[in-house]
Amino acid sequence: MNRVALLIAVFSFWATGFASAAQQPQEVSSSFQVPRNDLANAQALANQLAALSPRVDRNEAKLLADCAYATVSQLRRQYRMFATPIFNNFLIYHGLKKRGYCYQWSEDLLIALDVLRLRSLELRWGEANPDNWREDNCLVVTAKGRPFRIGIMLDCWRHLGHLYFRPVVADTDPYVENRAYARFVLARSASRNSSGANHHFGFHRSAEASGKADH
Repeated sequence: MNRVALLIAVFSFWATGFASAAQQPQEVSSSFQVPRNDLANAQALANQLAALSPRVDRNEAKLLADCAYATVSQLRRQYRMFATPIFNNFLIYHGLKKRGYCYQWSEDLLIALDVLRLRSLELRWGEANPDNWREDNCLVVTAKGRPFRIGIMLDCWRHLGHLYFRPVVADTDPYVENRAYARFVLARSASRNSSGANHHFGFHRSAEASGKADH
């Protein structure tokens, strides 16, 4: 318990000023400045997306990959990830952080990527072990009209805010598609934007309202 208390104290000191900063409107960068350390990974993701189908526009694949890495980098700073993903969940659950559950990462990435208005690629919501404590959420990108199971998953949470991608069928978690939740996230974002509220990156705790598990 003393070790946990020390970690919480260190985090509280490190995160000073986070609450006030979180109140400022947040925007997705239109320049998609991929961090230098992520350039090779972004290109690898673009190549995998382009390989999903001969009909995939390589420029769209590159645009999506760059936007994803730029967005996740920005979210990582805003979420102030600390120690391990599970420990971050602990901090959120006890009110010491406002955001950073896996479904919240996926929501914010979906909203950012949806702005691209892709024509040859589709954004889809993936979930494994839904409605229990082991639930995990990610985005899945497929070629237009192609099956969910042959898409590429984008997971922001498991590597502490560093984007992880691989074919859905190659992952150990049994992801299935939840179209209704993807529509819900985008409709909620559109509603908030139309009312004057900025929700590119939200900073509220919404586990109860969304029905998603706390991780």
